[in-house]
Amino acid sequence: MFSKNKISTNNKPSPNSENSTGTGMSSALKQTNEEKNQSLTPKSKPAVSTLSTDLVIKGNLQSTGDIQIEGTVEGDIRAHLLTIGESATIRGEVIADDVVINGRIIGRVRGLKVRLTSSAKVDGDIIHKTIAIESGAHFEGSVQRQDDPLSTNKPPNEIKKTI
Repeated sequence: MFSKNKISTNNKPSPNSENSTGTGMSSALKQTNEEKNQSLTPKSKPAVSTLSTDLVIKGNLQSTGDIQIEGTVEGDIRAHLLTIGESATIRGEVIADDVVINGRIIGRVRGLKVRLTSSAKVDGDIIHKTIAIESGAHFEGSVQRQDDPLSTNKPPNEIKKTI
């Protein structure tokens, strides 16, 4: 079909070409090429972790993937995409790239994109890069826009000086 052989002036095969005996590349080169091909192939996205309505968690959750919560969590949550279901209640800080709130959160919300649907109930501050609040959502707290809302560093106006 296609050949990757290069023509060289000294008639020696290039490292990527098959040699004259037809044995192909050395096993080390084959392994290196296979590793490169594996790293270039798109990795399948892991499934969303779902916490059902009958689940109560007392403690912090952390994931680099997506989480959907339908139950109760008493603790802080950190994820890539976090979806709070209508029956969910969260007591703690929520930090995620993308937060969709359908249920209740009591605590601070930090996210690049934060969305409160019409069934959302949030009692706490929201620190965001972009925010959307649908009509009918209940929100009590303050809203603050930051370029990097995921950083937990306090803004300069909140730092207290000791004398």
